Amino acid sequence: MVLTAATTAPRNWEAQAEFQDYMSAVNPVMPGIGVDVFPQSLYEAGESRVIPLDLAAALQTPYPCTTPNLLASFVRINASKQVDLATPATSHMFYVIRGRGETHSHEFGTIPWQAGDLLTYPGVEQLRHLASEDAALYWVCDAPLLQYLGVMPQKHRFSPVLYSREKLDAALQKAREEHGQANRSGILLSNPNFPQTRTLTHTLWSLYNSLPAGVTQKPHRHNSVALDYCVAAGADTYTLIGRELDDQGQIVDPVKALWVPGAMFVTPPGYWHSHHNNSDVDAVVLPIQDAGLLTNMQLLDFQYVE
Repeated sequence: MVLTAATTAPRNWEAQAEFQDYMSAVNPVMPGIGVDVFPQSLYEAGESRVIPLDLAAALQTPYPCTTPNLLASFVRINASKQVDLATPATSHMFYVIRGRGETHSHEFGTIPWQAGDLLTYPGVEQLRHLASEDAALYWVCDAPLLQYLGVMPQKHRFSPVLYSREKLDAALQKAREEHGQANRSGILLSNPNFPQTRTLTHTLWSLYNSLPAGVTQKPHRHNSVALDYCVAAGADTYTLIGRELDDQGQIVDPVKALWVPGAMFVTPPGYWHSHHNNSDVDAVVLPIQDAGLLTNMQLLDFQYVE
């Protein structure tokens, strides 16, 4: 290689050396994570497409994100159409809101799916979703985490997994039979490749959570951000969300997020939240969190009111 003046010119290696006062910079003010709601109307009609639930402006990132580590999207696929995805991520979760179809990758082949199924994929070069009837998917991946780190996936940490609706419902029914009207009767979805964190993938955590008619689940909190997708709910079913509890264990000045089937809302990290079903219809919510990552770091700090 021939050295030129441009490559041999001296550089000021100290130009970006900055120093911050410890007491003023040790706990920097970060962009706030709010209780944002994304309605089902976003994907009810129109062309086949991906609808990112993008909060990059609020979180001040140069790339799409719904939380600092995760990006959620709705995917609409009209009958006999396809949608291709080529998003670098180590983990993808797809919940089939409606319809029927299949997903193909050249690394793993084809997986058929139908309404109520949940699929996970590792980082693959491309995913092709084909719908045999009008379909909608709820998609969460950890692309923002990779963007923040400036990295690309190097290996598959797991193989694709299909959690069929039949098995999800059977496992949930078993949990309800064992625990009755207990305060919590959901099922955690896990993968045998991650025996320590017991999570959906090494970054993603998921709970298929039942909220029976007339039941209130007491406040709890965790350091992960929750992307709460409502699978089913009747009227007057909601979550109360707030920073603090009073001396009676009730949330102070809460924000009320309604459970609307097909919609998603964000629960900020560290906030207390309680689930309330004042209807005569059993409800189901599917939260997806970056708790696989936080559990591995031993920072999840799950707490609940007895």
